[in-house]
Amino acid sequence: MKRIKLACLLLVFVPHVVLGTHDVYIVTMEGDPVVSYQGDIEGFPATAVDLDEEIDVTSEAVTSYSLHLRRHHDNLLDSLFVEGTYEKLYSYHHLMNGFAVHMSSLQAEFLRKAPGVKHVERDMKIQKLTTHTPQFLGLPTGVWPSGGGFDRAGEDVVIGFVDSGIYPQHPSFSSHKTDPYGPVPHYKGKCEMDPVTQRSFCNGKIVGAQHFAKAAIAAGAFNPDIEFASPLDGDGHGSHTAAIAAGNNGIPVRMHGHEFGKASGMAPRARIAVYKVLYRLFGGYVADVVAAIDQAVQDGVDILNLSVGPNSPPTATRTTFLNPFDAALLSAVKAGVFVAQAAGNGGPFPKTLVSFSPWITTVAAGVDDRRYKNHLTLGNGKLLSGLGLSPATHGNKSFTLISAADALLGSSATKYSALDCQRPELLNKRKVQGKILLCGYSFNYISGTASIKKVSQTAKSLGAAGFIVAVENSYPGTKFDPVPVSVPGILITDVSKTTDLIDYYNSSTARDWAGRATVFKATAGIADGLAPTVYNSAPQVALFSSRGPDVKDFSFQDADVLKPDILAPGNLIWAAWTPNGTDESNYAGEGFAMVSGTSMAAPHIAGIAALIKQKNPKWSPSAIKSALMTTANTLDKGSHPLRAQQYTASEMMTLSRATPFDCGSGAVNPKAALDPGLVLDATHEDYITFLCSIPDVNHSEVSNIAGSSCNSSSKGQRPFDLNIPSITISQLRGTETVKRTVTSVSEETETYSIMTRMPPEIALDVTPAALTVLPGASREITATLTARSVTGTYSFGEITMKGDRGHLVRIPVVAMGFK
Repeated sequence: MKRIKLACLLLVFVPHVVLGTHDVYIVTMEGDPVVSYQGDIEGFPATAVDLDEEIDVTSEAVTSYSLHLRRHHDNLLDSLFVEGTYEKLYSYHHLMNGFAVHMSSLQAEFLRKAPGVKHVERDMKIQKLTTHTPQFLGLPTGVWPSGGGFDRAGEDVVIGFVDSGIYPQHPSFSSHKTDPYGPVPHYKGKCEMDPVTQRSFCNGKIVGAQHFAKAAIAAGAFNPDIEFASPLDGDGHGSHTAAIAAGNNGIPVRMHGHEFGKASGMAPRARIAVYKVLYRLFGGYVADVVAAIDQAVQDGVDILNLSVGPNSPPTATRTTFLNPFDAALLSAVKAGVFVAQAAGNGGPFPKTLVSFSPWITTVAAGVDDRRYKNHLTLGNGKLLSGLGLSPATHGNKSFTLISAADALLGSSATKYSALDCQRPELLNKRKVQGKILLCGYSFNYISGTASIKKVSQTAKSLGAAGFIVAVENSYPGTKFDPVPVSVPGILITDVSKTTDLIDYYNSSTARDWAGRATVFKATAGIADGLAPTVYNSAPQVALFSSRGPDVKDFSFQDADVLKPDILAPGNLIWAAWTPNGTDESNYAGEGFAMVSGTSMAAPHIAGIAALIKQKNPKWSPSAIKSALMTTANTLDKGSHPLRAQQYTASEMMTLSRATPFDCGSGAVNPKAALDPGLVLDATHEDYITFLCSIPDVNHSEVSNIAGSSCNSSSKGQRPFDLNIPSITISQLRGTETVKRTVTSVSEETETYSIMTRMPPEIALDVTPAALTVLPGASREITATLTARSVTGTYSFGEITMKGDRGHLVRIPVVAMGFK
């Protein structure tokens, strides 16, 4: 009776409720979703299954319970609000019980008080986190043969990409020149049709393709004239990430008549399922992402790749781990899906991560062993280094220099920014022809309105012998990447070298009384920059890669969770591109792009996880994550400790020894990850206990958002007790004892000796000193940490378990001592 009165009361206020602006809200309801429903409603049998079983999404039980939840969502909204004053966008029923609705803030307030409503949160935006790497990671010789070769690597594993869509015509996704793809019985996803060609987006390699834009449309951000209302990639980002993880092997990367090698995904035989949520102009919205994740898990993906993340920690919840995005991923992990997410591109500054939760594998970006360096030889004998992915000047000869300022037509300089060489019609072709054009690097390059590609087109159209783009002013945080071009060209990024170049040019150029150049005597030659230089000081943590420590709330308090988890290649990665892609102006109209970002690192891990899943189909997501982390390399190719790119006080780039806040457990080692010896496993209940153990957490918030209640077993637990392959204590007061359970995934009994390494500020002792583990058995180790001195900084160490059958297991340890 009380419910009826409440509903009537709310209806009385409807005229007021509809006033004001509308937003999208994500609503969580009481009652279990499909993955955890135990059958406690009469007439609806249980739909939850054990982890090693598969939910049959086509069963009558799942279908009827899903319909029940959808009807319940509709009935609630119908009972509260007048039809037409709101729009329900999605019903979430597989991973969470809830819905997304477009309504006013007043309506949202009424909804928060309605019976059965647990949590209402306003939607927030998300952002993108943006060839040679299979060889760099040792896949062709060390990993693919164990899975049947590259033509079987990742067979029948489905990787879901929550991204900007896909360009299905690309050879990286073709099914024509491969062995025929059979059906994947466990995958039930659908394929949308291209509205223009009326052809399916799927081809056997691509097994699912859907787009999600209801929240974006409701928010007024979606422009159908610019965005594609289909899974077609209008950006480039989605095609790039999909190709890195699962693109076909041996695809020639050709551009401007040069082949830059052959591209391959980490798991070239894995299937691709596309869930488009990112769009050209605005990124995306969490409500659409949650709908995509819910659908992907319901469809039966094995791996989820998320090269997307929130713009900042969520503000509507007290802890970063409790929000609809992370809660949906927690349910995905419960359903047996491994999740790789990009760490973010806010580096090298601390606390810039946009991936927070321990059930997610957070991936930092590394620089691999290739560098595309080039140099310019001046007529005075000086060599100036720079970036130039281009051929050498003709005949390896030198040519006369002319600056754009001295080649201007009329008064172009007063009307346009002509010195960045984006508009050939502003320059005198007669003067430029046969010379090397010297251009300035303006802020337009940073804002994206100018590009190196456009300079090369300008130089080509004017008949120049080549071009130089010189950076005259320091732009802190600017990332300079080499760009493949068809004419000789180089980018001088060092301001001091630009000064040398300009001084030489000015001293060699004669001018009349008005300052007009009359004789050009400065000369230069551009070297061949098409071949990469290989370095042993790799990998390194890329400058842009977001750093820890992880944060537990919007006030940026440190969390007792290590993030990022692992390092993978993410700098200058060649992979598929869409010709209509807008994400990188230097690759407009191209079929391939060389792009950097943690967006590129995450699919490396997703693809390697697919290889592990193929070999060990029954492993849980946490076991796969553990295998990746405990076997990671802490040394580079030259056997030196990993280093991280950082800024000095004067904002120059330097290298320092990498810490776990830079690279997590270290650089991924795919061969070792396939045979880790031991894993540290965690269940869904363990993650709920972790959430309940966070100091000052609201237990009802855990129940409302994560869908599971805190119970008595969580009392006395601390966040760092979660059985993950790292130990992080942000406030170590006195002595703390931490336990970890290791489980053997080896076929043989193995005895491990245990060693520790920790700076003197923190004492680290582990018992036992050695242990023997039978195949499939579990053993417990106990680590005792004691703060010896208070430094106000973190100390970094590790526990190393060395097996007598060759396995090596590392667990990073991070702690800060407090009084």
